[in-house]
Amino acid sequence: MSNTDTLKNITGTIVLAGAGKMGGAMLTGWLAGGLDARRVVVVDPNPSDEIKALAAKGVRINPADKAAAETLVMAVKPQMFREAGPALKPFVGASTLVVSIMAGTKISALEEVCGGMVVRAMPNTPAAIGRGITVAVPAPRVGAAQRAIADALLRATGPVEWVEDEKLMDAVTAVSGSGPAYVFLLAEELARAGVEAGLPAELATKLARETVAGSGELLHRSDQPAATLRQNVTSPGGTTAAALEVLMANDGLQPLMIRAVAAATKRSIELAK
Repeated sequence: MSNTDTLKNITGTIVLAGAGKMGGAMLTGWLAGGLDARRVVVVDPNPSDEIKALAAKGVRINPADKAAAETLVMAVKPQMFREAGPALKPFVGASTLVVSIMAGTKISALEEVCGGMVVRAMPNTPAAIGRGITVAVPAPRVGAAQRAIADALLRATGPVEWVEDEKLMDAVTAVSGSGPAYVFLLAEELARAGVEAGLPAELATKLARETVAGSGELLHRSDQPAATLRQNVTSPGGTTAAALEVLMANDGLQPLMIRAVAAATKRSIELAK
């Protein structure tokens, strides 16, 4: 069964708590995938005009009546979680599926504040254009049917990988959750280096942006490893080889990236609730 079929076959009520950039992107993906808008309830103190407009399609926004739903998707800011949790509690029954995309919020904290059958997920910001990737981990009590619903909801913004060990989520956060910032930094510094080499700033910026974006798309479409694609660009003794000799030296990119991901993993552990 395709993801679209799974979304169309969802019959219960889905409450989306928090309809900001990430929550809004998920909602857009659900509706585009065929989910019946009348099954969606949005809880957000300040919904955007775009979210308000979905009321015409049947999405219920901040309803006065609160009853236990089949699924609650937690997309509020992590620092607001414990404050918002009690207000969302009426939507959660013993068998409610609770899907969290809040960074650093453990399954145990979700069970404590909200209850229900919890799936913890970590998406990343390319989800806003349907090109994200999400890693999810279920609580032990989550059954196959609920896991399939969570998978369909999360897959609306890109592929989903499942793990069984929640401890892996800190490294996931460091690699894919924070990873877009590393790529943006590469584009930023590549443009700066272009200016240092004599290019006009506008041209250097455009070259860097399009090179990073195009290379990412090539990597996405290719079934070859990144190392092979890199080697395909690198002629022995050529300009690319000269640059890579610097980037791959002992004090170059590899150990720097290892330290960066380790630092992000450590910080994720420190921030976990």
